[in-house]
Amino acid sequence: MGTFTYEAMNRDGQSVKAEVSAISSEEALSKIRNLGLFPTRIREKGGKKKPGEAVAGKKKKGGGTIAFGKVGQKTVVQFTRQLSTLQDAGLPILRSLQILHEQQKPGLMRNILHDVADDVEGGATLSEAFAKHPKGFNRLYVNMVAAGETGGVLDVILQRLAEFMEKSQRLKRKVTGAMVYPICVISFAVGIVAGIMIVVVPKFEEIFRDFGTTLPSVTKMLIGVANWFVKASPPGWAVLLVSPIALVLVLKLVRQSKGGRYVADAASLKIPVLGQILEKTSVARFTRTLGTLINAGVPILEAINITKDTSGNEVYARALGSVHDAIREGDSFANPLRSSKVCDSIVVNMIDVGEETGDLDKMLMKVADNYDEEVDILVGSLVSLLEPILVVCLGTLVGFIVVALFLPLVSLIESVSG
Repeated sequence: MGTFTYEAMNRDGQSVKAEVSAISSEEALSKIRNLGLFPTRIREKGGKKKPGEAVAGKKKKGGGTIAFGKVGQKTVVQFTRQLSTLQDAGLPILRSLQILHEQQKPGLMRNILHDVADDVEGGATLSEAFAKHPKGFNRLYVNMVAAGETGGVLDVILQRLAEFMEKSQRLKRKVTGAMVYPICVISFAVGIVAGIMIVVVPKFEEIFRDFGTTLPSVTKMLIGVANWFVKASPPGWAVLLVSPIALVLVLKLVRQSKGGRYVADAASLKIPVLGQILEKTSVARFTRTLGTLINAGVPILEAINITKDTSGNEVYARALGSVHDAIREGDSFANPLRSSKVCDSIVVNMIDVGEETGDLDKMLMKVADNYDEEVDILVGSLVSLLEPILVVCLGTLVGFIVVALFLPLVSLIESVSG
């Protein structure tokens, strides 16, 4: 009988380090789980790693996992649903992984499943095997699977996980889709105006110069813009072309630090209409994530930590961090969330009721569903609002160009007639 050292999380989300005597790593895992703990790492005393645990920097033969790129969300959802079906049918987990590995097309996901099957065959749990491949399975996914294994309801958890990912992707597509129309219209408008500045305005400038006409201020302004667009150093068209790319790079650089992410996310929430969509999207995302984790049996503190890391918005991540610290000190969920002032009162009140009734997970899911509907309405309103605004802006721009070019022609015609 050997001695195994382990690290685990208790039901309060606190880390536990201890030792357990067992014949094998499987027996050690069973004993740890019987204590009501969630093991995160286990190793035989003396440096021997438990079977299935990969050595850092090495790779099993035949895996061939590439070091770049990520598995698409659609592929992960499809795999999750298939694995849930196979588990519900009663197939052993190793056989299920082998079947799904054979069905995958050559690529990153197939290689990952090969490695996962090898780890499970070597004695690792499914969640531990998934945890070694963050390019395919994030922390939320791994902890949900671990909760399913602990509770013996892996098939149910996998089904809920697939539904959660599908709803999250649907919400993301709605917000992204709302931005496609205005971006396309603005891009075409910039292209057309650029053509006018490069080709049309210089020809009119030559005509005005030949006739020696006194130009109105609007025409001088238009010609000045056209000259900047073509003759400046660097030319204006190059500045307009590079500016969006430079802006994206600067934002990425700013978001490298937590402070920068917080400033960028806080500023984005202040944008009219779009800020409301981002706010409600963030609330729907973190409430659905947290509700799904709690429903799966993950301890509340660990669930909040996972939700904080996967929230996608630093403003809400900081608020969840405050909630985590307050709960650890014995406070409720609702009070620190109310103090952070990042959620509407209805969200805080529903969470408060959920805590009192013991149905926090259900209340969180209801909040997520309500906010999904509100995002639908806001996205539709944004698209409806953008259409007339873009038409008015483009009409004003074209009208300015026309007036600026034809005012000198009217004066020229009048002088010739006189």
